[in-house]
Amino acid sequence: MFSHVMVGANDLEASRKFYDALLGTLGIGPGVTDEKGRIFYMSANGVLGITKPIDGKPATPGNGSTVGFTVADPATVDKWHAAGVANGGTSIEDPPGVRESGIGKMYLAYLRDPSGNKLCALHRMG
Repeated sequence: MFSHVMVGANDLEASRKFYDALLGTLGIGPGVTDEKGRIFYMSANGVLGITKPIDGKPATPGNGSTVGFTVADPATVDKWHAAGVANGGTSIEDPPGVRESGIGKMYLAYLRDPSGNKLCALHRMG
C-alpha cells in the first residue's frame, strides 16, 4: 500500500545511529544519504526516509502517528526494542509482549526515536 514513510529529525546523525541499529535487527542495511542530506533505508517492501523538515522549522512528532514495522518473530521484536533503547530511543507504553485485540493476537514493542517519532515493531501471532 505504501511506497515510503518519511519522518522528521532534528539531529540526523543521532537518527542515523538509532535507525542503523534498530533496522539492522530486521536485516535492513545502513542508511544511504542523498544529495539533500536525507537518510533512506531500503527494503523489498518500502523505504523509510529521515529528514530535516523542508520548511526549516524544528521537527516534531506527529500527534497520533505511529510508524509500524512488520517483524518475523517475538525474539526479533525484543532485539529491535533493545537496539532502539541502546541507541538513543525511549521505551514507551507497556513492555514488549503479547497484546490481544479484535484483529488478533500480536507481539508488540513501542519506542520513540531521538526526535520523538513513535515506532512499533509488530509480529502477528497465529
